[in-house]
Amino acid sequence: MTDALAGLLVVSIEQAVAAPLCTARLSDAGARVIKVERKGGDFGRNYDTAALGDSSYFAWINHGKESIELDFKTAEDAALLSRMLERADVLVQNLAPGAIARAGFDLERLRQQHPRLITCSVSGYGDSETMAGMKAYDLLVQAETGLISISGGPGEPGRIGVSLCDIGAGITAYTGILEALLKRSITGRGSHVDVSLFGVAAEWMSVPYLHADSGAGAPQREGLRHPSIAPYGAYADAQGTLTLIAIQNEREWQRLCADVLDYAELCTDERFISNDNRVLHRDKLDQCIEERSRKLSTTQLRSALQKASIAFGALNSVNDLISHAALTRRSVLNSRGMEVVMPAHPVRHSGYLDSPHDDAALKSSSSESLLQPHVHSRVSTQTQVPIRRVPALDEHGAKLRSEFKLPQSVGDDH
Repeated sequence: MTDALAGLLVVSIEQAVAAPLCTARLSDAGARVIKVERKGGDFGRNYDTAALGDSSYFAWINHGKESIELDFKTAEDAALLSRMLERADVLVQNLAPGAIARAGFDLERLRQQHPRLITCSVSGYGDSETMAGMKAYDLLVQAETGLISISGGPGEPGRIGVSLCDIGAGITAYTGILEALLKRSITGRGSHVDVSLFGVAAEWMSVPYLHADSGAGAPQREGLRHPSIAPYGAYADAQGTLTLIAIQNEREWQRLCADVLDYAELCTDERFISNDNRVLHRDKLDQCIEERSRKLSTTQLRSALQKASIAFGALNSVNDLISHAALTRRSVLNSRGMEVVMPAHPVRHSGYLDSPHDDAALKSSSSESLLQPHVHSRVSTQTQVPIRRVPALDEHGAKLRSEFKLPQSVGDDH
């Protein structure tokens, strides 16, 4: 957390994941974020109860915000929202296409009224009239962009295991707002930022898109194998433990064969003489590698890979992540006041300090976690940032209504 955006007021008419993640990053950077919730609240509050009674999604991306429940179809709440926007630097919204304008808050008109205001819309499919009526939940966008078609194993497509399109859109919106703030610092005027889940995911699909549009065809689902590099995948050892091995060039391939697998002649086999050949004969290649890797214990294989400077990683579970030596954590208070620990914001600035820990134990844990992935140290780094609270629905409603109330008319004694 930094104070880079301290003094900025962000009003966000938000729900679900993408827009709340965007404003969470603005809040982490020091901005004041007022979360405007519909009657009944952001439905993201009710996804689950994993954060000690709060939704895991909601606790992750809403701590540190102020919550107010508004129905701005009513004159009173519409007037209150208008007063907020008079002072706001940024307005973020992810209502259905056209809904914000129909409610009387046309974004272009708002920027005319408030020239320094930056507006940001996060949508499912952008300005596409054909798709305007389509709901755009994360998994649906994964499917629509073709992301699912290249994910999973050969026999079955698979969704990405987190809300990737929501997350991508939220972070992209955040960077777009930062760019707009820089532009405003030069021109003195705000501007509009438009981000869609589909657009973000489609841009991330550029490599398979180019293979399909102008190459030999889109990559097929390969499970844990890289579609265009070999060997690059998971291999079992004598204990049946999987280790991901990633070869990026011919020097590494030669070291893998000679120094790790003790199988130097594999390098000169015509089927494996180049990456293209190895991809073409991948099934046989994987068979040859596993014939040797299965003769080694987990520790022997990973020690040899490390000594040969070959990139590898453990195929960890989420429980392994919880105790991973590289994990940095932060604490927040949920809406019930209970402490919840979660992974920390990944961006760290100077002055962003870690809590005290045993350096020797941490280094030992880091090494052992690669060689023996199921025996993790519980040593972990927790960042020293203010513990912020997840707001209850309309927790700040009365305070905000008082702060942004309409001024009394001249001569009004009441």
